[in-house]
Amino acid sequence: MNIMTVEHLVKSYGEKVLFQDASFGMEDRDKIGVIGVNGTGKSTLLRIIAGVESPDEGQIAIGNDVRVQYLAQNPPYEPNNTVLQQVFAGNNPELAVMRQYMETAARLEAQPGNAELEHELIRLGQEIDAAGVWHLESEAKSVLSKLGIQQFDARMETLSGGQRKRVALAAALITPSELLILDEPTNHIDTSSVAWLEQYLQKRRGALLMITHDRYFLERVAGVMLELDQGRLFRYEANYSRFLELKAEREEREAASEQKRQNLLRNELAWIRRGAKARSTKQKARIDRFEKLKDQQAVSSGSQLEISAASTRLGRKILEIEDLTISRNGRTLINKLSYIAVPQDRVGIVGPNGSGKSTLLNLIAGKLQPDSGEVVLGPTVKLGYFTQEHQDMDDSLRVIEYIKEEAEVVRTADGSTVTAAQMLERFLFPPAMQWTPISKLSGGEKRRLYLLRILMSAPNVLLLDEPTNDLDIGTLAILEDYLDEFPGVVLTVSHDRYFLDRTVDKIIAFEDGNIRVHVGDYSEYEEWLAKNAPVRSSVADGKENTAVKRSEGGQSSQGNSTQAPAREKLKFSFKEQREYEEIDGLVERAEQRLSTIAAQMEAAYADSAKLQELVEEQRGAEAELERLMERWTYLNELAEKIANKS
Repeated sequence: MNIMTVEHLVKSYGEKVLFQDASFGMEDRDKIGVIGVNGTGKSTLLRIIAGVESPDEGQIAIGNDVRVQYLAQNPPYEPNNTVLQQVFAGNNPELAVMRQYMETAARLEAQPGNAELEHELIRLGQEIDAAGVWHLESEAKSVLSKLGIQQFDARMETLSGGQRKRVALAAALITPSELLILDEPTNHIDTSSVAWLEQYLQKRRGALLMITHDRYFLERVAGVMLELDQGRLFRYEANYSRFLELKAEREEREAASEQKRQNLLRNELAWIRRGAKARSTKQKARIDRFEKLKDQQAVSSGSQLEISAASTRLGRKILEIEDLTISRNGRTLINKLSYIAVPQDRVGIVGPNGSGKSTLLNLIAGKLQPDSGEVVLGPTVKLGYFTQEHQDMDDSLRVIEYIKEEAEVVRTADGSTVTAAQMLERFLFPPAMQWTPISKLSGGEKRRLYLLRILMSAPNVLLLDEPTNDLDIGTLAILEDYLDEFPGVVLTVSHDRYFLDRTVDKIIAFEDGNIRVHVGDYSEYEEWLAKNAPVRSSVADGKENTAVKRSEGGQSSQGNSTQAPAREKLKFSFKEQREYEEIDGLVERAEQRLSTIAAQMEAAYADSAKLQELVEEQRGAEAELERLMERWTYLNELAEKIANKS
């Protein structure tokens, strides 16, 4: 059943046309994702549909019985409201009666025995009975908890911007509606909350219209794509992966059509230059056709220049973290974390909101000091830190002036140089846009510009704190390609599972008060968690408190910790069984690696620098083999005891 029809919408700001003749319809079960480069008008389109903003032309027809609930990218809030009061602060009648009931109950608690308040509370309770909405309070608390908000009585003014966005998201989810409009709902929530929200929206009845940069989320929730591209709106009856195929086909057709137009234009231009006169109706029509061809706007394919990363040379010593510990408000966030960065490390940092992920980056960047332990940066390290909140920009500056303040030219990994204008073009700021004042940019465009300025500083160690927030999918794809060629070290805090899978090969996970280092991408880490859930549960029941743990390939070995010796076991744990089955192969591969290094050392006898590298590599390989042999001995002795017992 159709619930909304959008017809011939036009919207512009000054000379900038966001979209024109945008039309589409929406059925009651549609789940639609809106995508496009920052600044194309995605959020504006949602605001117009929600009734917050008006179009220049066109109209929107929404069914009389259709209730619309809208989550803005930066939702308003009442500073003095508690979290629960803010959730129920909307105009929805069901929420209003619950809000009145809670407020009256609070007043009665402060004025016990007030007959007027008692009567009012009874009346409101009867109204809630009639509406059948007693469940809304418990549902609100449940949704808030799933989104990482546990203090329902906290004042909104005491919350961070990310926490306030999550409160607004909870309000949007519990408010009854036939059309739910969400602008970047996954911003500021952790990976587990994103996974929960994904399932919630999959099961939710009613229509959904949303903007999101999270490609896994988009793929699994939305079945229709609306793309805003160069002022035009395209509808695809497809999920995200199929949309990519259909878009490629459309661009191929448009490229062929543009080539045909150019050929016709050349022919007509040659005819005109030969001195054609409009003496006949036929000749006049041909001249008119030439004018139309000439005036017709070429369709851009959206192709991008090749990316080559800029960075400063990085020495052998990069980043060393030793026994790092820090607490906040009586709570230990990081406890004796040790980590040594190696060349081209790609590390994803994940965990619940407030667990200490951004704190770790701030410690590395020197913005915070630890309670104990140390962070040591190598002498050649040049940090680039992309924070969640971009630095203040001078809105009077033009785009290219802002970038040139950092550098006019950078040298890339292949030795070539790239100008500020070229880098801007690579990051979706075409020449015509480079002289635009920053004040004219959208929030997403400003964040993209801030990212580019950091990259223009040619860092060799990149710290990225939630880099996907407020960036469009096109920019993320460019950043991912850029990181592929970046020769330095990257540490990324992110809730975006696709981005993590695409860019990292190691995970530092903040989990249950511990920090786990896992070799592999995020999906592999999730698989490891699923396989080891029984083991982790039993460890938690035993109140194990290990500061740092490591997992690799389904195996897990504990880091240094002071614990009472365990009682002698006569059975394998789940992880030990896996390790026992694989240890022989691991030892064999370690021995083969040592043999390979020895052969390389013989061949490099005349190259002192190379020989020194191989000597250090040999030491590491010998230490790894020694560790494996210790595990081999332990596991085989345990296996023998188990066999003798049985």
